[in-house]
Amino acid sequence: MVVNHDSDADDEMLRDFLRGQRESILAIVEGLDEAAWHRSVVPTGWTPAGLVEHLGGAEWHWFQGVVAGKQPELPGDLEEDQPPYDPLTVVFTTDESSTEVLRFYRDQCAQSESVLASTPLSAAPRGRHGGRGPEPPNVRWVVMHMIEETSRHAGHLDIARELLDGKTRLGGR
Repeated sequence: MVVNHDSDADDEMLRDFLRGQRESILAIVEGLDEAAWHRSVVPTGWTPAGLVEHLGGAEWHWFQGVVAGKQPELPGDLEEDQPPYDPLTVVFTTDESSTEVLRFYRDQCAQSESVLASTPLSAAPRGRHGGRGPEPPNVRWVVMHMIEETSRHAGHLDIARELLDGKTRLGGR
């Protein structure tokens, strides 16, 4: 049996899945009141605002930092002796308004799309992840990782939304 493999079509399908998961994030939080954006309903303490802000940071890290090789501009008030970021201990919260968090997330997703529009999924990343686990071998791996990351957090947001105001089935796919 011969299977005709169309790499371009497969790559576009992966990009579509990522876009769909991003849209799910936005659909889940749409209409959530400001107080609920900043209320935690889980023992670990994360909030919907903090989780969406985290996803915006993940978009920046993986597509601009790892894929495109851009170095982050650190805020001027960041102390150099701060402990390193540890995703296993950080609690995703923010004081930013829902409007600002959504603006940041949408902007990061748009910048990620710009990187993907000019970078083949077979290309090697120009930057480094520098975290736990191996470095990604190609951009396709990064896209698949972000599908996983975004869908995992969409599930978290689904549950939080139901606990916050009873709304269900908001995520699309």
